[in-house]
Amino acid sequence: MQDRLERMLKYKEPDFQERRALATQARDKALAKLRAKPPVDPVLAAQRAAAAQAKAAAELEKRQQAKLAREEERAAKAERARLEAEAAAAAIKPALTDEERKAARDARYQARKSRKGAR
Repeated sequence: MQDRLERMLKYKEPDFQERRALATQARDKALAKLRAKPPVDPVLAAQRAAAAQAKAAAELEKRQQAKLAREEERAAKAERARLEAEAAAAAIKPALTDEERKAARDARYQARKSRKGAR
């Protein structure tokens, strides 16, 4: 415990100059590491760029195809809705005129009368 206390008492915060020197050393070390790296082959760089461009073009084409498919689906859905609305409108019976209602009533009356007379 005493040893730990002595170490804590001996610890001194690094001042600005020490921190600056450490930062300079770290920067120099990183730069040396980058300089030691072999240069990129121009042919390889061109191949990578071409591959990236081809990938981007393929992605753009894929997005355009998906957009066209969505638009076609919307158009088909709208056409189905229009056809359903037309079918529903055709299924609705038009309102009968007074003469048609009277003729239907008379036909029912005649049918009922003929059933009673057949007994």
